[in-house]
Amino acid sequence: MDMPRDDPDATPEEALLAAFAAGDRAAARALTQRLTPRVLAHAYRLLGNRAEAEEVAQEAMLRLWRQAPEWRAGEAKPSTWLYRVTANLCIDRRRRARAGEVPLDAVPEPPDTSPAAIERMQARARAEALQAALGDLPERQREAVVLRHIEGLSNPEIAAIMGTSIEAVEGLTARGRRALAAALGHRKEELGHVDER
Repeated sequence: MDMPRDDPDATPEEALLAAFAAGDRAAARALTQRLTPRVLAHAYRLLGNRAEAEEVAQEAMLRLWRQAPEWRAGEAKPSTWLYRVTANLCIDRRRRARAGEVPLDAVPEPPDTSPAAIERMQARARAEALQAALGDLPERQREAVVLRHIEGLSNPEIAAIMGTSIEAVEGLTARGRRALAAALGHRKEELGHVDER
């Protein structure tokens, strides 16, 4: 079964996965290009470490490829399944880290001194502050907040990914937002967020 030759971006994920399972390499490339950046971003937001996020994204995609021949259409979208697998892999890594394993990528990058460096440093400081605040949230709150407010998924999609109810997702995201506001509220000026009146 070959992937439709029209726009691969318009081809549903399930169709691309089925085409890959039938041996269509173009479908695999299209699905990889569509899903890998999302999986990588999600893993990074949950882990806060680019190298570990890349490893998680690679493992999640490998698991999807292994699952392809047995994929049951209509049960879940491949992206929903991947978000769940990615979150589980991240939880496993965080547990191992708490047990004493040291991350490989622990050396910070040297500062950039180019003309736009201040703006980039400010953006980096904001991103690092958000990542640190996310890292302090309980795992379920962090996952719900990242999926809702960073990945932009709907509450029903998040409920499916997390295996919980929509009401539970709403509660997790509300508590997570409050905790982030409390953690970052006193740093607005430092992080370059000035109220304009």
